[in-house]
Amino acid sequence: QRRVYRTTTHVPWELGQIMDSETFEKSRLYQLDKSTFSFWSGLYSEVEGTMILVCGGIPFLWNQSGQISGHAGFGPEYEIVQSLVFLLLATLFSALTGLPWSLYNTFVIEEKHGFNQQTLGFFFKDAIKKFIVTQCILLPVTSLLLYIIKIGGDYFFIYAWLFTLVVSLVLVTIYADYIAPLFDKFIPLPEGELKQQIETMAKSIDFPLTKVYVVEGSKRSSHSNAYFYGFFKNKRIVLFDTLLEDYSALNKEPVEEEGENEETKLKTKNKKQGCKNEEVLAVLGHELGHWKLGHTIKNIIISQMNSFLCFFLFAVLIGRKELFAAFGFYETQPTLIGLMIIFQFIFSPYNEILSFCLTVLSRRFEFQADAFAKELGKAKDLYSALIKLNKDNLGFPVSDWIFSMWHYSHPPLLERLQALKDAKQE
Repeated sequence: QRRVYRTTTHVPWELGQIMDSETFEKSRLYQLDKSTFSFWSGLYSEVEGTMILVCGGIPFLWNQSGQISGHAGFGPEYEIVQSLVFLLLATLFSALTGLPWSLYNTFVIEEKHGFNQQTLGFFFKDAIKKFIVTQCILLPVTSLLLYIIKIGGDYFFIYAWLFTLVVSLVLVTIYADYIAPLFDKFIPLPEGELKQQIETMAKSIDFPLTKVYVVEGSKRSSHSNAYFYGFFKNKRIVLFDTLLEDYSALNKEPVEEEGENEETKLKTKNKKQGCKNEEVLAVLGHELGHWKLGHTIKNIIISQMNSFLCFFLFAVLIGRKELFAAFGFYETQPTLIGLMIIFQFIFSPYNEILSFCLTVLSRRFEFQADAFAKELGKAKDLYSALIKLNKDNLGFPVSDWIFSMWHYSHPPLLERLQALKDAKQE
């Protein structure tokens, strides 16, 4: 794929009508920089992980966690307490070692190509907030999961699976209402033509829409997105302001530096085009197609079937002392360490195969959702919206087929446009 980025310096003839040479070159350089960053950050991650294993980093951190919990008055019999200390230290270590890479990605690569909208202060405030919120969810959930495994008897894997199922459903339900607003500002879409058109389209396919929000994604990045969430009769749609031509702060006139919010930088030098109302409706037609065709439910079912299988295999393997010994635990077999060894390392080959299968399925779902939007009469607008979104996000439309097959959860732009082309012309 890197060879494609390096050698494809001119717009291919089949792209001549949809992409100018300036945008093509910008997207090529952006993706080349991202590819280089991905290679080095991935290499570092592999080296770091290997060194931790070779040097006994996991048992060392476990012993340190035991000493810390011991100083707090919790002896070895309080395994769950020691596990939580271990988890806190491990996630803190991961956050600190990943911080330089995150800084470089945000303030060098994304900044260089005009996407970053964050100040350094906002970045650190955001990172600290994310870490705290993550711990507030991760530690209680982990402690309850370990407790269920401890007291669950021979069929603990069933109870553990049911617990994780409930937790995942609760988190999906509360995320957009209580967690996401901690990081971004959500405002109801103002009354007007766009809102009326969205409500009309939702009603036409029996989508139980209750609210439409606009999220101020432009204070973080100029990338655009849209999604829906909620269960049963309580569905909400969320539109990034960068998706909307009429609402994006990136399309507004420059503001004076003195009146600028400390957390937001309005960079008008790289003005993003956004989408017109008809194109936004086409994008939403695609997203609602995922709901109407049952893709969301199918993904949940697949995820939970996989989760149940993993917990069952965990129950089979957790008693194997040689697994713990291979990772430096000769005297004890802590449950949390068993979860880490089996889910992260033993299942690694299986997870790669599963990931590829889900990528293939995702691409199929994307074509089906495009076809659904086409049936709604949105083919022409979705065609132009996909081109605009690709341009605004500097997506590179040429890809190596093996790289594309393995990594792309969405079909390449040209394949999606070709599928829409006949209907668009009609």
